[in-house]
Amino acid sequence: MTTTKKIPQRSCIGCGLQKDKKSLIRIVRTSEGEYSIDATGRKNGRGAYICPSCECLDLVIRKKGLDRSFKESVGKEVYESLAEEMKNFVQG
Repeated sequence: MTTTKKIPQRSCIGCGLQKDKKSLIRIVRTSEGEYSIDATGRKNGRGAYICPSCECLDLVIRKKGLDRSFKESVGKEVYESLAEEMKNFVQG
């Protein structure tokens, strides 16, 4: 018998769809309280996942998705800096 490898699934905090973990971008909050995009998916800290699209990013900003995911108030400047970082990852 052959076994199939299980592919981890995560939900996008913008659209809510479940997708393969590798196809999403991870946003991480470190123990120091800093937020950044985790390109490797291996940084220490609590993570939230978002689709690499402008529509999902707009939903996260509008609905305060990071506030819900990290269970704390996230400042407007954090959303703005993440939007700048996301431009490197977003295709369209």
